[in-house]
Amino acid sequence: MRVEFINPFLSSMLNVMSTMAQMELVPEKPKLKKDEVAKGDVSGLIGMVSPETKGSLSITFDAPLALATMKGMVGEAPDEVNDEITDLVGEITNMVTGGAKRMLSEKGIEFDMATPIVVSGKSHTIHHKSKGPVVIISLKGDAGRAYIEFSFDE
Repeated sequence: MRVEFINPFLSSMLNVMSTMAQMELVPEKPKLKKDEVAKGDVSGLIGMVSPETKGSLSITFDAPLALATMKGMVGEAPDEVNDEITDLVGEITNMVTGGAKRMLSEKGIEFDMATPIVVSGKSHTIHHKSKGPVVIISLKGDAGRAYIEFSFDE
């Protein structure tokens, strides 16, 4: 796993959550993920292709954190995960990937991105579009956790 791909996505995620939802998340140590079961309740998954590699990124939120994120961004939130929340997770996935894409472009690495897919529900699965290992980073917030996963072809 190439660290120059991971850091822009992590940095972009922290920036989006801080500026858009007024939420500080604290990243924990990256780990290798061994299965496809999501750690949280709502996931945005986006595929990426560059001349150097292809891969995917997912951002998964615990339901309480997803609800708190919406409240932080728009001032109100539903009581449970619904279409508004899944739309929000898709938008956050887009914003994070767009921010990372800008940072990578400055380093001469260009990516084309697909439209995010959003999946929700307890124990839903995430199928990454690459042959490489899946790295997961847990992000701890006051309202719960988010998880960012990366997988790129070696």
